[in-house]
Amino acid sequence: MSGYSYIKDPAAIYAESFARVRAAGQFGGMTPAMADVAVRLVHACGMPDLVADLAYSGRAVDRAVAALMSGCPVFCDCEMVASGITRRFLPQNNEVIVTLNDPQTKIIAQQQHTTRSAAAIDLWGDNLAGAVVAIGNAPTALFRLLERMHDGAAAPAVILGFPVGFVGAAESKQALATDDYGLDFIVVHGTRGGSALAAAAVNALALGAKTS
Repeated sequence: MSGYSYIKDPAAIYAESFARVRAAGQFGGMTPAMADVAVRLVHACGMPDLVADLAYSGRAVDRAVAALMSGCPVFCDCEMVASGITRRFLPQNNEVIVTLNDPQTKIIAQQQHTTRSAAAIDLWGDNLAGAVVAIGNAPTALFRLLERMHDGAAAPAVILGFPVGFVGAAESKQALATDDYGLDFIVVHGTRGGSALAAAAVNALALGAKTS
C-alpha cells in the first residue's frame, strides 16, 4: 500500500468538488438556476475564470427546463456531447439525437460544399421546434443552425452554444448572442468550449427540470 492520502468516497469527492467550485467562482448576479449551470460548466473544465466569458439570455434556463419537462428531444452536434449527457438526469427520458453519422449527412455535405457537422443540422427538420440544442464541437454547425433560423425554420427552446477552436468558434457564438431573432441561448464566448461543456449544460438543466 502506498502512503498517499486522498478522498476515496465518491459522494464525498462529488460534494467537495462542487463546494470548491462554488467557493472559487464568481456567481453573483445570477439566478440560482443559472448559477447551477455555471457551477457545472466550471466543474467540467476546471477553470473558474470561465464565468467571465459566460453569456445567456434572460429566459434561457426557464425555457430549457420547460422544454425538458415537456419531453422535448435534445439535439447534439456530435456523439461526444450525447455521450456526456447523463440519461438518468433527463426528466422525461428525453430522446438524445445525433445525426452526424447518418448516411445522408455525407451526401448533403458534398452537395453543399460544407462540413458534415453543418450538413447534419439539415436532418433535424421540423423536430427542432421547442427542442434543446447542444453544440459542443463545430462552429459550422452553429452557423448552419443560425442560417436555418433565418430561413424560417422552427426555433428550438434554447441553444447551448459551446463550439471550440480558433476558426469560427468565437464568431459563431457572438453571432448567436447578438442574433435579432430572439433566440434563447447560453454560450461561453471566445475560443473555449467543447463537448464536456455542452453536456454539462444539458445535465445542469435536466437536473433543474427534474427537481423543479
